[in-house]
Amino acid sequence: MRRRHFLAASLAIAAAGVANSAMAQSEIKIGEINSYSLLPAFTEPYRKGWQLAVEEVNAAGGINGKKLVVISKDDGGKPADAQTAANELVSSENVAMLAGTFLSNIGLAVSDFANQKKVFFLAAEPLTDAITWSKGNRYTFRLRPSNYMQAAMLVEAAAKLPAKRWATIAPNYEYGQSAVSVFKKLMSEKRPDIQWVDEQWPPQGKIDAGPVVQAVAAANPEAILNVTFGADLVKLVREGNTRGLFKNRDVVSFLTGEPEYLDPLKDETPEGWIVTGYPWYSIKTPEHEAFLKAYQAKYNDYPRLGSIVGYETIKAAAAILTKANSTDPEKMIAVAEGLSVPSPFGEITFRKIDHQSTLGAFVGKTALKDGKGVMVDSVYRKGSDYLPSDAEIEKMRPKD
Repeated sequence: MRRRHFLAASLAIAAAGVANSAMAQSEIKIGEINSYSLLPAFTEPYRKGWQLAVEEVNAAGGINGKKLVVISKDDGGKPADAQTAANELVSSENVAMLAGTFLSNIGLAVSDFANQKKVFFLAAEPLTDAITWSKGNRYTFRLRPSNYMQAAMLVEAAAKLPAKRWATIAPNYEYGQSAVSVFKKLMSEKRPDIQWVDEQWPPQGKIDAGPVVQAVAAANPEAILNVTFGADLVKLVREGNTRGLFKNRDVVSFLTGEPEYLDPLKDETPEGWIVTGYPWYSIKTPEHEAFLKAYQAKYNDYPRLGSIVGYETIKAAAAILTKANSTDPEKMIAVAEGLSVPSPFGEITFRKIDHQSTLGAFVGKTALKDGKGVMVDSVYRKGSDYLPSDAEIEKMRPKD
């Protein structure tokens, strides 16, 4: 009797194992990592974007008939926690690839992990140039236009300003340092007559706006480059408006036209800043209108730039997995290099030379409308038009 019970139990366990194995084979998992608790203004719309993409991918048949599953982890804004999350996703969850990250230093940490462990990583948001150039590697691809690309777009407009004396304000970590460095380089090449009269480096997320504004005003620049975002941007604008820092001065600003950063400024929005951003309300292309309709139907809310990034990250990842028809990283790399995919901003391509996508950005000016900030005079700039030559990239990027 005992033996029969033992055999029945063993068969039940074996059957469960087979069922679990079959279930695993009917799914393809992506491990997603982001700073949800640290930067909810961007990451919550980003999460909504990728969740919408997962629904659409599975409704259209999944990945060659297999269900796409995203397992998401919060890195809390800490590179070490991001690497721990990446390790858990790969070793315990058996994900086919890693995706996501926001802060540049975290993106670099996960990229390094992916390179060491030979895991495919699609970086969604980190903007540092290092991720595809000086610290680029075979296993890392990046979706968003880099600091170099956005700086080149902004410099195109900034170089036409008469201002010669410039100051910079940027968060003191990888993203801010990279953005200032490349903007200064490109701007000085176009305008050798420019003087850089002051640099302010407040800690990310902890700006003491009064002394920063006072120091910049004391340098008496004719124009200011701003790289702060989020709560730091709100504090800087409020203090700058109070002290008249922006009066009769040109301001060029990374990211400020993105709704997640522009909306909190409300009626304090400074007018006339040259910015990169996302004027969702004035984009009239069929691709964007289809995305907008689907997003608003699901969430009864308007998209932020994070929504686009999350959506396109998963759409691109699904396209790579589908074409590779394999979870082998080498096969995914082979199809991803040079792969063109649709996006709400039009077709984009992941370049073979550096794994950078050609997703672009909108450039325009800030304005006030009905008591809130908007982008006006905005034009979409294709990412492919704002990259250095292949020869320059080959000098910067390590050989695989």
